[in-house]
Order: sequence, then structure tokens, then C-alpha cells
Amino acid sequence: MSLPTLAIIGRPNVGKSTLFNRIAGKQLAIVNDTPGVTRDYRSAEAEMEGRRVQLYDTAGLEDNKKDTLFVRMREQTSRALALSDAALFVIDGRVGITPLDQSLAAWLRKQNKKIILVINKIENECPPHIRAEAERLGLGEALAISAAHGDGVRDLIHEALQLLPQRSAADKTDDNKPLRLAIVGRPNAGKSTLLNSLLDEPRVMVGAEPGLTRDSIAVDWHYGNQLIRLVDTAGLRRRSRVDTALEKMAVADTQRIIRLAEVVIVVMDVQTLFDKQDLQITQSIIDEGRALVLVINKWDLVKDKTAVRKSIEKKLEELFHNAKAVPVITLSALYGGRELEELMQAVFRVYQVWNKRISTGKLNRWLTEMTANHPPPLVGGRPIKLRYMTQVKARPPTFALWISRPEELPQSYEKYMLNHLRQDFDLPGVPLRIMRKKGENPYDKKDGKR
Repeated sequence: MSLPTLAIIGRPNVGKSTLFNRIAGKQLAIVNDTPGVTRDYRSAEAEMEGRRVQLYDTAGLEDNKKDTLFVRMREQTSRALALSDAALFVIDGRVGITPLDQSLAAWLRKQNKKIILVINKIENECPPHIRAEAERLGLGEALAISAAHGDGVRDLIHEALQLLPQRSAADKTDDNKPLRLAIVGRPNAGKSTLLNSLLDEPRVMVGAEPGLTRDSIAVDWHYGNQLIRLVDTAGLRRRSRVDTALEKMAVADTQRIIRLAEVVIVVMDVQTLFDKQDLQITQSIIDEGRALVLVINKWDLVKDKTAVRKSIEKKLEELFHNAKAVPVITLSALYGGRELEELMQAVFRVYQVWNKRISTGKLNRWLTEMTANHPPPLVGGRPIKLRYMTQVKARPPTFALWISRPEELPQSYEKYMLNHLRQDFDLPGVPLRIMRKKGENPYDKKDGKR
């Protein structure tokens, strides 16, 4: 059974995203004075007086806009409203009622939805004339709040819950934790198109305009029996080209999503393959220790597919030594097809490897055999002894290695060890890490202890 749903509706800059963040209890939506920051509707689960509710933040609605971008934004907001059990219609108490508010109120009255009228940006008493103007919109009694400061929000939540259906089964905690899967890449690589194709619905806006996605959009989605939290992110441009405060916030939001993800899909446009920014994005994901799948999009445009595929494999071998054998899926996000299934199977495989653990016994038998066949080089005429190894964590696989002189072990030998770890224990496509430790085997028995 699905959660009860509540949408936040209004014209631009009335504080919808601020209210969304306040009710959700987290800084999820980007908040900025620039009109039109929110374009797609975004969702989050919120706990409201002990009940779980699905909350939708929507794009600021404009009236009679013929521009195709605004038409698509309105379609997304209409979709969110259609999915909702009730809505909060937010107006700006400092500005008062505008003709656009009146037009949107008339539209809302036709939608056959339960509506709460919210006067935002009221830090003290609401001026009587503002309240009277608001209530002439025909949407009932208005509640005055300050989303930024939290004033009146508790009363608003209480009133909203009265409009939402009781769904007791949905209010129980879901123990099936989602696999956190992010989609990242440069602007116009096809990230949003890929998300829509995976979901088989127009969940986010797509178009030729660069930077169309600003907020990260998370969608809970079932693929087979696996719950997945799929996140579309803003396109990442070179740092030197990121020149507005809003874009900097979008970049920071995408970087936050990467840190929270478990698997990251990097979408690259085959027409500008391995651009410098593609490489920086991919390297940053490896540095964060996330599992990684590369998607080469717009594959339908490639004529000599065999030659391009060989070029991709060669380039990857040169570039990402700490994440060799990264899965590469070639597809057209626009047309979908069986390649989408191949993509999801690659996601599950790399996720399994990312979580893999190797027993200490196996590791030390491997270490003994490997150093016997190929010992570390002498440094200053003295041997370096590799004494003991254990896996200290997964996600990604991380190993502690006790060495007689850890600072003197050549980087080339550590790279050699990582390559053989990957090969001998079947760990393709994920970052591997070795932590150097000084001293004897810490688990040797001493004085009858341990």
C-alpha cells in the first residue's frame, strides 16, 4: 500500500522548497531567490506527527507561458498534483495576492483536490487585509506560517494530516532498504532520458537546453524484488565554467548525492567521449569509493561500433588503474531496449562485488604465495617484509597490510598487489584500497594471550 501524498503548489518564489525542506526535516531541495529553480517535482518521505507521508515539491507555476520549458514544468506540477491526496497552495504574505495567485487558485478549484491555503513569510501576526484577500480565493480559511523560521508549521502539519487518508499498513517501517543508485554526467549527456527510460514514464523533464535539471530528483523504484532509490542529478560542468551561485549549489548537491550513493552510473555522450570533464567526474567517484558503471549513450549514432568499442576499452585500461574492468554499457537512452536490462544486471553485479568480503585465512595464504613468487624489491639493500593482511571493511573492499617498513614499499608494488587482488579474488570494476600498517602480525599469540 502506498503512502499518503501531499503536494506543495504555488507560483515561483513563494517559499515552496523552503517549506518542503522544513516538513521533510532535511535540506533536500535547493533554495534560491532565482525564479524557476525547481523544475521537476521532487519527492521525499516525511514523518508528520509519527505518520509517514510522501511529500512533493513542485515547480513554480506561471500563467499563459508559451515557452516550451514552462509548458513542461507545468505538466510536471500537474502530474504531481494528480498523484497527490491533498495539496498546500502557498502564497507570499509579504507581496500579497497577485493576479497569478488568483489564476492558479481558479485552476486548483477545478482539480477536485483537498487544498490548504498557506500564507508564507509571516514572522509575526498576519495583516488582516492579507488574510482577507487570501480567503477571497475560495480555498477556505488560510493558515499563516514562516517556512524559513518554522512558525506555524506544526499547526499546518496537523491540519494537513486531517486531509490525508489513513493507510496504517503504509505507515509501518519498511525494512527493505533501497539500493542507492545515482546517475551523473555532463550536461546533455542523456541522464534524465535514461532515468525516464528505466522507469518507463516521463518522470523528469528532458530537452536540448543545457542545465535543465538543477535539483537532484530521487525516485523510489522496484526492479524485480529490489527496491532502488534512483537519483537524477544536475549536469556537472568544468569548475572554471560554473559561474553562478545557483549552479554552484546544484554542483554541491550532485557531489552530495555521489557521496550518499552505493552505485553510480556515469553517462557519457559517445560524440564527445572521454572529455576531460568525463574523466574528472569518473575519477571523483572512484576516489569516493563508490561502485561504478559507465554508460556510453547515443550509441545509435555510431557507425563502426566494433572500432569504437575497442577504443573505449583501451582508454579505460589506461585511465582507471584503481577500478579496472569497470562495466561499460553502450545504449541509446532515448530508445531503451534490452540494453537497459544489461545495465541493471551490471549495476547488481558491481554492487555485489563492492560488498564482497574475503576471509583472513585466504588473504594470508594468497599473500605468502604472492610474495614468494614475486617479493618486494630491496630498498637500501634491505628486504621489505609483508607480514600480515586482513580485510577491514567492504563498500569498497579495503585491506590492512602490516609491513616492516610501510613508507618504503614502492607504489608500483602496491599497484601490482591491487591488480592481483582484483584478478585472484574476482573483484572487477570497483575501487580497492590498501592501508599500510607498521609492525609485526598484530594477531600473533604473545605471552599466552589472544
